[in-house]
Amino acid sequence: MASLPRPDGRRAANRRIVHVIMPLGWARGQPARSDSTDIWLGDEVMLTFLMRWIRPLLLPVLLLLGGILLLALPLLGGYPRSATTGASEDVAPTRGLQEIRYLALGDSFTAGTGNPPSDAFPSRLADLWRAQGRRVTLKNVAVNGYTTEDVQEREIPEVAPFRPTFVTLAVGANDYVRRFSADVYRSRVRVLLRAIIDAGVAPDRIVALPQPDWSLSPAAASFGDPRQIGAGIVAFNTILRDEAGAAGARYVDLYPLMHKQAEAKMLASDGLHPSARAHAEWAAALHEQVDP
Repeated sequence: MASLPRPDGRRAANRRIVHVIMPLGWARGQPARSDSTDIWLGDEVMLTFLMRWIRPLLLPVLLLLGGILLLALPLLGGYPRSATTGASEDVAPTRGLQEIRYLALGDSFTAGTGNPPSDAFPSRLADLWRAQGRRVTLKNVAVNGYTTEDVQEREIPEVAPFRPTFVTLAVGANDYVRRFSADVYRSRVRVLLRAIIDAGVAPDRIVALPQPDWSLSPAAASFGDPRQIGAGIVAFNTILRDEAGAAGARYVDLYPLMHKQAEAKMLASDGLHPSARAHAEWAAALHEQVDP
């Protein structure tokens, strides 16, 4: 198409004339009237023409985009929070979802001898945590008849591979039955606690537990004078309590509860070990006193 002359007498290269009908005075605040005009779509005229039409639309478009952004913020992760508020709110869900890896060490009183394994207090305690929505992995490696030496040789090697976040240690009855002295028991308990810590468990994640008062059981007489046995149990429990405290671990004193259970003859069918109900009460007491 041939170029048409511009108002300045020159020809516009490859420009077209657009015949536009538009309200004159609309962009200048004058009364509008319909008219027609020929607009040369040169660079300046094109910009002016576009601005006249686009400028009134800018504010509504910006408001619309702002509204969409406000609606989308909750879907994108919520409104910005201060550093302090964000830290306090983010830690709680993380702790609540953290898996509890519970390793139970000890002898028959932890193994639940005389009862199904599911009735032993470690299993009952794990069930109480699960009922609260916690994820729990339990490994109970306790064995009937084990002494502190047996725990050291056969159970401690389980600590590091399992990576526990919570450990219970209850051992001593078989040390007494085999007539190990109080000093030997103390030194071995100290070694056990140090080995658990060295395996990567924080001291405050270790809970030491007393042996129950098995001196009141019908089978106790076969091991000696029940009164002497009762005194020996208390002495060994005191050693375990003191060594746990020295290592930075916690000692939860269930002995008063255990003594009442022994007086009430809450025993398994073997006449020596505590019953399933007794284990359930230990678990309930631990659940109240221990934060995993």
